[in-house]
Amino acid sequence: MNISSPSVTLGFYGGVGTVTGSKYLLQAGGQRILVDCGMFQGLKHLRDRNWQEMPFRPADIDVVVITHAHIDHSGYLPRLVKMGFAGPIYCSEGTAKLLEILLPDAGRLQEEEADHRNQHGLTRHEPAKPLYDEQDAFDVLRQLRPIKGANTTIDLFQQNGSQITAQFMNAGHIIGSRFVLIDIQQRTPTPSQTRILFSGDIGQYNRPILPDPTPPPVCDYMLVESTYGDRLHPGAAPEIALARIINETAQRHGITLIPAFAVDRTQELIYMIRELEDAGKIPILPVYVDSPMAAKACEVYAELRSEQDDAYRKLETQHRRPLSTRKMTIASGRDESRKVNDAEGPCIILSAAGMMTGGRVLHHAQRILPDRRSTIVFAGYQAEGTTGRLIKDGASEVTIYKTKCPVRCHVETVDGLSSHADWQDTLHWLSALPQPPRTVFITHGEQQAAEALQGHITQTYGWECRVPQQGERYELSPGQAVLLHPNGSTEVGVATSH
Repeated sequence: MNISSPSVTLGFYGGVGTVTGSKYLLQAGGQRILVDCGMFQGLKHLRDRNWQEMPFRPADIDVVVITHAHIDHSGYLPRLVKMGFAGPIYCSEGTAKLLEILLPDAGRLQEEEADHRNQHGLTRHEPAKPLYDEQDAFDVLRQLRPIKGANTTIDLFQQNGSQITAQFMNAGHIIGSRFVLIDIQQRTPTPSQTRILFSGDIGQYNRPILPDPTPPPVCDYMLVESTYGDRLHPGAAPEIALARIINETAQRHGITLIPAFAVDRTQELIYMIRELEDAGKIPILPVYVDSPMAAKACEVYAELRSEQDDAYRKLETQHRRPLSTRKMTIASGRDESRKVNDAEGPCIILSAAGMMTGGRVLHHAQRILPDRRSTIVFAGYQAEGTTGRLIKDGASEVTIYKTKCPVRCHVETVDGLSSHADWQDTLHWLSALPQPPRTVFITHGEQQAAEALQGHITQTYGWECRVPQQGERYELSPGQAVLLHPNGSTEVGVATSH
């Protein structure tokens, strides 16, 4: 171990120019810390990155820090471990509980998808193989090191008076989500301190279930997500739009299909539908939650009381069930899912995946998209290249399992439910910084969104902002961030690439 070297570098190997695949490699002397280990999703050229040789050797990584459990921040962990990473994986207690659900499910879905393609001849590869399987995902869980509390600091490395710590603070994005401050204090040859803040994903303010994001601490460098860097969430309450859609679809005796992320979005929608029922603003309809992962996530949300906001806890003291509607059915097995697919309207189906990139929602979509009585409702971000994005943008037909499916149903969007901050929320969060950082790196956004947030921050605060590109590395000097070019020096075990 050698953390006395003054060199601090930061590499961007995902989560730049796109909203998926977040991977940031921080090096302080001889130590290598990978912050987030996400899977690429969406467009084929992004998904293909999951299969490419990594720009660093997994066995050379010392520790991994995960900001939250979403697959675009954690879903590559099984591949990393399979390729040789053997160190600890630090994350919050809530994130660890969700990873126990999400990662095996991701491995299982990839196995099922590969089997489906092989059985029906839907692959160019003979045979189609999963990126990793369920057992690979279970192997990761042994390396998790859960951190309790919403404002906890741990030692990552310590030697000769020099140390690297990580502080985990509530991000308000999903249960267990944290932004992380890496503090590098070096005593030799010259005393120095470098503090880098990784935002992960920052949540909206005044959302149900979760508390607001914690104000950020003093830092020298900061990575800020920009998913909604060029957009504002609407001022109108999303429950008004949701009530209208459910009522109109019920009057047509149609089915309301909501592709919903299994973690956070499904829980928020259940919470909202229950509130609308309690207020008499929608009829009491059968609600089907066709996502075993979402059902397990509901249990985690109910269990971790320290992660809940005051309104949620108040409902529980009144012996009410915040995450259950009057006629809610959870489909766990495949047989139950098939029964849901035979359900007649009016009813509501919540099913994953939220961007329609896979999962049970695709089977429901094949039946519901051609039905003029029914409605598909998008209640979250739809990344470029996903089936959800195509439908949302007005496609007259989409391809599901290599079969053309016409889109004749009503297509609606409920804005304001995103678990991501919009650009005004982000500026509000940044306004609490005690002093300006030296450099703000704008990450986790499509290029237009990242550049828009860069402009908002520069115009409002006058801070130096950069929008890094895939494969870029920066030296975080005491004065400024310096881009390292491909022909410059490289650390052992890490290749520079663009």
